[in-house]
Amino acid sequence: MTSSAERQQIIDWVDEAHSNGARYVRTAEVIGLPVRTLERWRLSSRSGDDARQHAATSRAPTNKLTQVEREAILNLVNQPRFSHLPPKQVVAILADEGLYLGSESSFYRVMREAKQIKRRDFTQAHSRVRPDPLTASGPNQVWSWDITYMASTVKGQFFYLYLFLDIYSRKIVGWEIYDTQTAELAQKVVIKACLREQVTKDQVRLHSDNGSPMKGATMLATLERLGVMPSFSRPSVSNDNAYSESMFRTLKYHSRRPSKPFDTLEEAREWVAQFVSWYNQEHRHSGIKFVTPDQRHRGEDVELLAKRHQLYLTAREKNPQRWSGETRNWEPVGPVSLNPQNESKGAA
Repeated sequence: MTSSAERQQIIDWVDEAHSNGARYVRTAEVIGLPVRTLERWRLSSRSGDDARQHAATSRAPTNKLTQVEREAILNLVNQPRFSHLPPKQVVAILADEGLYLGSESSFYRVMREAKQIKRRDFTQAHSRVRPDPLTASGPNQVWSWDITYMASTVKGQFFYLYLFLDIYSRKIVGWEIYDTQTAELAQKVVIKACLREQVTKDQVRLHSDNGSPMKGATMLATLERLGVMPSFSRPSVSNDNAYSESMFRTLKYHSRRPSKPFDTLEEAREWVAQFVSWYNQEHRHSGIKFVTPDQRHRGEDVELLAKRHQLYLTAREKNPQRWSGETRNWEPVGPVSLNPQNESKGAA
């Protein structure tokens, strides 16, 4: 904002230019100011006040609540029968009783200024605290699982793929397709996966989102019996379960996926069985230095990557002029984390 001294200096320059024959309009164009602004500055410099009509000292609105009215509102909303209700319900009840103390917005404003805006019912707000990071330095330490839709040829009907993934090796350790989502079906899949992988008590942490099949009593009781420790994402935060989300993206955009929906449950199971076999045994995963999930799960990735590194060193020795620096990094991927403090992705 231009100070009074600066304004007066500009006015003096304009007056000097005008006395030397320059027109006010042309002078205003040169200095980049409207003529009306210069005139207003000249008037305010004479009167000592801002000449703008809307610059008058602000006055308190005539309809502002008095202190007595504000205290009446606060006393009322803190009465036992109103203390658990939001203002929108309080004003409705008061209207039925023939009492008006102020509008709903006035109630909110008074309560906000008194720092009394909060949840006034018995429900709790969803937790938005990031779940504890889970780190896996080897296979069968941290699993991630989720359920995804698979369209059928019947409109409005879906098949549901239950899929369990080892985040260290990216291996699919368990899966099944059903025509519904329940905790009872989920516990069948996790039991088979634990038996297949020979999981012992307190060995695996299992992460999932907050869906009812994940937090159902049957599923939680089964995990406790198996010695598998559950972990859950924040509500409506898909990034907390990034490995499963990425896995489903790989499945849905796979080049061999049928372009049409599945006719039957058996047809869907047959295709997913082929996909899982390809993914675990043939797919060279970018997140684990392009070895297959099965190879990393068995610990074969270290030797494979060492051979690749030696091959590149030999190629550089034969043709050093083709290399401007180090060879490609074939170092094995170390421990991996789900929901680390510094955001990272576990892309499939």
